[in-house]
Amino acid sequence: MIVEIKVPSPGESITEVEIGAWLVENGSVVSKDQEIAEIESDKATLTVVASEGGKIEFKAEEGDTLEVGSVVCTIDTSAAPAESKKPEPEPEKQAGEKEPEKKEEAKTNEPEKKPEPAKEAKATDEQSKVKVTSVAKEMMKDLDLSVDDIIQGLKRIGKKEVEAVAGLPKGESGVNLSPAKEASRDEDRQKMSSLRRKLSQRLVAVKNETAMLTTFNEIDMSFVMELRKQYQDQFVKKHGLKVGFMSFFTKAVALAMDFHPMVNAQMDGDEIVSPQFVDVGIAVSTPKGLMVPIVRNAESKSIPQIELEIKELAEKARNKKISVEELTGGTFTITNGGVFGSLLSTPIINPPQSAILGMHNIVERPVAVNGQVLIRPMMYVALSYDHRIIDGKDSVGFLVKVKELIENPERMLTGGQEPEKLLLDI
Repeated sequence: MIVEIKVPSPGESITEVEIGAWLVENGSVVSKDQEIAEIESDKATLTVVASEGGKIEFKAEEGDTLEVGSVVCTIDTSAAPAESKKPEPEPEKQAGEKEPEKKEEAKTNEPEKKPEPAKEAKATDEQSKVKVTSVAKEMMKDLDLSVDDIIQGLKRIGKKEVEAVAGLPKGESGVNLSPAKEASRDEDRQKMSSLRRKLSQRLVAVKNETAMLTTFNEIDMSFVMELRKQYQDQFVKKHGLKVGFMSFFTKAVALAMDFHPMVNAQMDGDEIVSPQFVDVGIAVSTPKGLMVPIVRNAESKSIPQIELEIKELAEKARNKKISVEELTGGTFTITNGGVFGSLLSTPIINPPQSAILGMHNIVERPVAVNGQVLIRPMMYVALSYDHRIIDGKDSVGFLVKVKELIENPERMLTGGQEPEKLLLDI
């Protein structure tokens, strides 16, 4: 029987997709529920799975644009891989039945087999030769992944990877001994993905259609860093994951909206729409480009809830498992260039939103504290905003409120108010 595999619908507003990559060879035999292809829309990258096992025949090539619902490949189920036979369960022992006697002689006559450590040692040796950047180490640490996990998880090796390794000068150990590159005039030309094209269009549109300005401030991160250091072990023990900086900023942003609601507003024609909720988009860097999954109703969630949701959404985005619904909407966005070492930047608004907060690298700097010069871990923050609906007073005041909440995290328990004033009812 021939089964047709059709392009799934990534979302209601999407009518066509692009074949990003085939994950299997044409004519190969695939298993049921195996991932066979990646499709790219203007919002996300999703995977196509085989509904049945059998021999696959492509009906489109990588880079082709197809309408949702069209046939992307067929599967001949007559060539389905044979299912492995499950071992039959042993008959249950009846009450009072004796266990069969074990033949000790056979055991003693057989030489004892010792585990061979050679393979394990070889794998460890190979891992030690792999160079890992500091950014990759942090990501692997957060996701609890090893070098072996990354190597095992690679989908395929392409022409670029083979040529890059083949051109390296090697010594006896196989390690690159010289950083010098041979002179070349070659060019690598690739078609832009649907996701990248749409992102480019949106970025240009923001520059042309908004009155974007950026205001800056700096935050003393020592209070939050001390809080994490003191309670991290207890947090992990209770919630099963580490607490990061992004959850603190997400909560601070949501609370600051109560004092400056226009930062959460959006333009819709001649009207200004002010949502009574705060849906925060968290910019996530993926191999296919930037994605912004949404944390819904951040104003009503605790820091552990926000932290868990950010972790789940980020993993989905990087593993191409995220849905279009999880990327749609949002009233405000946070982007963290600090994970890549950025000291300062002017982030671009994510339309139709009116503002975006940029986090940056934490650097120890001398600062004046109560008349003394102290070394503190400082972070520059930037708020880019649409000046058509957000005045300078609101933009600056919003950023100051975020600064106050991060430097005094206990105020997040009192809705951003100073606990002393609440105590004195003033």
